[in-house]
Amino acid sequence: MTAQIVDITTRRKSPPTRVNGQVPPRRRRNADVRPREYLLPDELERLLKAAKSAGRHGHRDYTLVLLGFRHGLRVTELASLRWDMADLKQAVLHVTRLKNGVASNHPLRGTELRALRELQRRYPGPYLFATERGGPIASATIRKIIARAGKLADIPFRVHPHMLRHSTGYYLANKGFDARAIQSYLGHRCIEHTVRYTELSSDRFNRFWDD
Repeated sequence: MTAQIVDITTRRKSPPTRVNGQVPPRRRRNADVRPREYLLPDELERLLKAAKSAGRHGHRDYTLVLLGFRHGLRVTELASLRWDMADLKQAVLHVTRLKNGVASNHPLRGTELRALRELQRRYPGPYLFATERGGPIASATIRKIIARAGKLADIPFRVHPHMLRHSTGYYLANKGFDARAIQSYLGHRCIEHTVRYTELSSDRFNRFWDD
């Protein structure tokens, strides 16, 4: 019996999946869209100011960006924050992590406490970041809020919520905190997820040259 030989070079490939009769464009790599996945301190300040000045929910959006950066929160972690997780008297925020992360209690500083007290006065429902009906804000809405603030802040690339978490890691690494402390703060179970921040810290090279 003669074996059948198949020329794989002439085999037809399956057509791409169509959506509404059209082939969606391929997702571009992050490196093709923006030069980095974190924000610089000056960009963060501009982002906060832009969020505060945009729309009738400016204070809510400002506080959202502030806590997202200060505590390295993912978009779903931000959306699910409740008032029973924030002890304003003891100045402590209980952070529950996703992706099998490690939960922890973070201190709340004066700027955050003032913003949260005002936020609670305006949105007395169970969630920190709520809609006008009192329900939790959607993750898609958070993405729109941050993208809009980035555009208003004249940041030259599209900003997304996870950039706040990366900005936390790079900021703490540049402040000289060790990888283990940053790992605990961000809730990483594996140190490999944290060393990316210390590897890009310019402080490692400060003693290379005397002048």
